[in-house]
Amino acid sequence: MFDSSNKRLLLVQAEPLLADLISFRLELLGYQIEVIGTGDQAVSSIQTEKPDLVIADSTMADGDGIEWINRVRGDYSADELPVIVISIDPSLETVERAFHAGAQDYLIVPFDPTVMEEKIVGILTQSVATNRR
Repeated sequence: MFDSSNKRLLLVQAEPLLADLISFRLELLGYQIEVIGTGDQAVSSIQTEKPDLVIADSTMADGDGIEWINRVRGDYSADELPVIVISIDPSLETVERAFHAGAQDYLIVPFDPTVMEEKIVGILTQSVATNRR
C-alpha cells in the first residue's frame, strides 16, 4: 500500500469551494496539502519548499495555468516537480497544450475523486522510482 503521510502536495486553485473539496479529500488520505490561489504564490511556495506534486488549475487567478507550467519547467523537470492539471475545459487542444507544457496528467472537472487519487499515487510512485535511479 502507498504511504501518503510524508507526501506534500501543492494545490493551485483560486476557486475556494473546489480548493476545499480537493484538499479535504486529500487530507483524509494523509497528504499534507498547501492551497495557493495564484501562480506567483505557487512559485514562491515551490522555491521555499518544493512539494512532491503540484495540482494546478488550467486557469489561475493571475493567468493561464498551462503557461505557468511552461515557466516552471524552465527551473524544474517533470521528474523533479510533477504536475497534474485540473480544468473545466475538456477540449483536445487544451489537453494537448497541458501535456506539451510538461503536465503529467489532466483531470476534467467534475472528476471522480478515486480517479484523482489513482493518478496521484501513480505519479508519486513513478517519481520515487525515477529518483532512486
